[in-house]
Amino acid sequence: MTTRLILGKDVSEEIYAELRQRIEALKAKGVTPGLAVVLVGEDPASQVYVRKKGEMCESLGMHSVTVRMPAETTQEQLMAKVAELNADPAIHGFLVQLPLPKHLDEEQVINAISPSKDVDCFHPENVGRMLIGEPTFLPATPAGVQQMLIRSGVETKGKHVVVVGRSNIVGKPMAAMMVQKGAGADSTVTVVHSRTQNLPEITRQADILIVAIGKPRFVTADMVKEGAVVIDVGTNRIEDPTRSSGSRLVGDVDFDAVKDKTSAITPVPGGVGPMTICMLMANAVKAAEKASGRDSE
Repeated sequence: MTTRLILGKDVSEEIYAELRQRIEALKAKGVTPGLAVVLVGEDPASQVYVRKKGEMCESLGMHSVTVRMPAETTQEQLMAKVAELNADPAIHGFLVQLPLPKHLDEEQVINAISPSKDVDCFHPENVGRMLIGEPTFLPATPAGVQQMLIRSGVETKGKHVVVVGRSNIVGKPMAAMMVQKGAGADSTVTVVHSRTQNLPEITRQADILIVAIGKPRFVTADMVKEGAVVIDVGTNRIEDPTRSSGSRLVGDVDFDAVKDKTSAITPVPGGVGPMTICMLMANAVKAAEKASGRDSE
């Protein structure tokens, strides 16, 4: 069996080309899509991610704002910044980068973001709209996975999708999206997690296996059906003395052991990773389109 690699870079480039056209159309109406990111504290991974978001905004010709706040920022100060961004007409979408320092209440912050600007799709209203099949936005990583399936020609209709993991960021929304009517969905969905009994027995039934559990190389060859499509959302840093950095990235799937059993698989790095920022940009453009549509009514 020939295994096909599904690469996030290829899929995201296709989407960026479409976004550039939509951004040009907005600019012709005098609207420049604006995305703001609020970063509290000095978390290194968050800093890298926020920098990449800013660079992508610039390359697409969008208005980009990064708000840096010290780790000792109070809840009151952060809520005031959220209110300010909610009211700023030049900012069409924004997010507060998680995780926040321990003393801050993430839920209160998420709930305060205007649903029309919630490009992370964490606000309960947007989560609810996604669940009933009338989304304002879709969460970036699950939306990226769905686009990878659609644009690489993977048939999802009537297929058994098994999602490994039940996080609010990937697992739950992924399951909710795959069960909807429409392109890249119409699937029969099973969610497995840390309390699931006979987990390998269930993953072996998957036509499409989507893994987001945060455990390096958790899924092994005996857990995958011959010919399955495997999407690995995991990003784990493990020690590797052969690398100059002393470490390397691996997914939640044991790629080398699993790949020959699959019809298609995403590598780590280079698979789902590039799609998250791509779909965030798509949400920001959509927010700007919605806002400009309302303005012209």
